[in-house]
Amino acid sequence: NTDIHKHRQTERQTQTQTDRQTDRQTDIHNHRQTDTNTNRQKDKLAVSLDALPLNEIPAAPELTEEDARDLDALCLAKSHFELKEYDRAAYFLRGCRSQKAYFLYMYSRYLSGEKKKDDETVDSLGPLEKGQVRNEALRELRVELSKKHSAGELDGFALYLYGVVLRKLDLLKEAVEIFVAATHALPLHWGSWLELCNLITNIEMLKSLSLPECWVRDFFMAHMFTELQMIKEALQKYQSLMEAGFAKSTYIISQIAVAYHNIRDIDQALYLFNELREQDPFRIENMDTFSNLLYVRSMKPELSYLAHNLVEIDKYRVETCCVIGNYYSLRSQHEKAALYFQRALKLNPRCLGAWTLMGHEYMEMKNTSAAIQAYRHAIEVNKRDYRAWYGLGQTYEILKMPFYSLYYYRKAHHLRPNDSRMLVALGECYEKLSQQVEAKKCYWRAYSVGDVERMALLKLAKLHEQLNESDDAAQCYIIYIQDIFSCGEQLEHAEVSTALRYLGQYYFKNKLYDEASLCAQRCCDYNDAREEGKALLRQISAVREQGEPSSTDLSLACVFNPLINTTTPVRRASPLDLSSVTP
Repeated sequence: NTDIHKHRQTERQTQTQTDRQTDRQTDIHNHRQTDTNTNRQKDKLAVSLDALPLNEIPAAPELTEEDARDLDALCLAKSHFELKEYDRAAYFLRGCRSQKAYFLYMYSRYLSGEKKKDDETVDSLGPLEKGQVRNEALRELRVELSKKHSAGELDGFALYLYGVVLRKLDLLKEAVEIFVAATHALPLHWGSWLELCNLITNIEMLKSLSLPECWVRDFFMAHMFTELQMIKEALQKYQSLMEAGFAKSTYIISQIAVAYHNIRDIDQALYLFNELREQDPFRIENMDTFSNLLYVRSMKPELSYLAHNLVEIDKYRVETCCVIGNYYSLRSQHEKAALYFQRALKLNPRCLGAWTLMGHEYMEMKNTSAAIQAYRHAIEVNKRDYRAWYGLGQTYEILKMPFYSLYYYRKAHHLRPNDSRMLVALGECYEKLSQQVEAKKCYWRAYSVGDVERMALLKLAKLHEQLNESDDAAQCYIIYIQDIFSCGEQLEHAEVSTALRYLGQYYFKNKLYDEASLCAQRCCDYNDAREEGKALLRQISAVREQGEPSSTDLSLACVFNPLINTTTPVRRASPLDLSSVTP
């Protein structure tokens, strides 16, 4: 037993050292990724534009006297900074006065605090609990930067860092003001715009901001429109940018593809992502979104090829881990999928997609507590993520807590007001809470905005049926069948047969034997309703043999009139005609 204990302790110490080394590498990746992405974004846009003539290329800015005095110390500090020796870099910059040296001095202290935060993290904590540890240097940095800001001595980069510090301290209102000031001081720094994007919660807040008049603002507005699910406005912005000279920009193509992904135009999004892969075959950005589309379409060979290709390019990227996770999820290997999403979160704890997807995997594994935790972390990263709110609603629905699920479904519906899935989920919650009027409104609204899953009218009809509102139920079933047969898609036989079965009985009770006979004949086309259809045909034959006439009190016009109930304003429908339809 002593030998086993020593062996396990050795393994644990080795694993702890490995994890800390990984965390340190992760720290560099996370907190310098924004600057790297900013420079990369500039290069992408520059390549997409036509080259300037030599005589039009602007000259490099001249060095100031302070820059020249601090040049040697700045070069030495940069060397230590590149070697991740942040305390040494800050030490050699402590007496410098130039703007560049001051920013690197403060940024080195910030990254030093982030690295120490990771080192102090308890070894047993995973990515779910890692965010609870704070950077102890943040308060000191805030005090110093606040004094400089009051004196008006911060440039665009220092303002950006000040905003990051405030955001880390959860001083969000102050952070927004500082990031707006950073965009005015240095409009071409994309990092400030991105940080500002993460703090804007609605269109009213966006309109209230005083942003600089610069071409970068158009990129920011298009990005914000996409984030706020204003896809039409986003596509218009991106189209105008392409016409302005950025037609070759792979960034714009990827953003348009993401926009189509958000409105569930899967075919167009897949086309754009495939075109993007042809133009830039080694691109990794946004490939996790591409894998989501392949997952939805169950395109297993294409998703497998994408996963293998990204592993060959860079297997230690967040997007690569998410793609592999989606691949294992499509193969129903949910434990492996969750493992790769956890790896993505080790690389970047603020990866929104990984948190949400990991929540989905925990749901598949029936681990509701872990799923709730993952979804909550996704909301902490971005409160506009409707998928996390919707996932929380589903989780509490499984736990049979309808009041909780109703709250989260409302949040998701607020973010996606025209998404029928949110409305149907709301209707189901209201139905469980015996709020039938609200449920009817939700189901009808879901049908009105374009029912993706073609379930809203069916649920509305069944609700009317339960409430003994036979005319309203029949009207909904009629419209449901007409929509199903008109779309030309593969039919859900059980649901169509349910509607036909009810309509047959409804017409028979109201002595409309021709319509009842037509529905009964159509019931015979479905295995689960065949016997009932035959029985109804026999009843109709027996009644007709007795010479009983059809009802004249209830005409077709009355049956197919719009519903009187104002809570479900069903549109006018023509009489049911299935004579030319073959299932």
